[in-house]
Amino acid sequence: MRLLHTMLRVGDLDRSIQFYTEVLGMKLLRRKEFEEGRFTLAFVGFQAEDEGSVIELTHNWDTDEYEQGNAYGHIAIQVDDVYEACKLIHQKGGEIIREAGPMRGTNSILAFVKDPDGYAIELLDER
Repeated sequence: MRLLHTMLRVGDLDRSIQFYTEVLGMKLLRRKEFEEGRFTLAFVGFQAEDEGSVIELTHNWDTDEYEQGNAYGHIAIQVDDVYEACKLIHQKGGEIIREAGPMRGTNSILAFVKDPDGYAIELLDER
């Protein structure tokens, strides 16, 4: 068994694809429209789907925004240098919601970024 993908519902698919590809550096792996169901799926990731887990961005054509509720936490991404990643994300227009720095009580360095729909993404160093 292996983890295939995590699905996020997004209000503006093109804006979300731009964020995940241009700001976070993922690749658009595939995109497919389902006219009868009135939705589009786009899969983004750092690796091909057969090599690692990816994110499925689901856009329901008749829904522009979603309420996240209080159960969602975050997606975590490992980066070589959290400080440098935050600098690059900021330069590309990404929103940093917790600047890079040590996690209380540990040696780990982390930061949090918000995607266009408000989903939190944690950036972690390799420790």
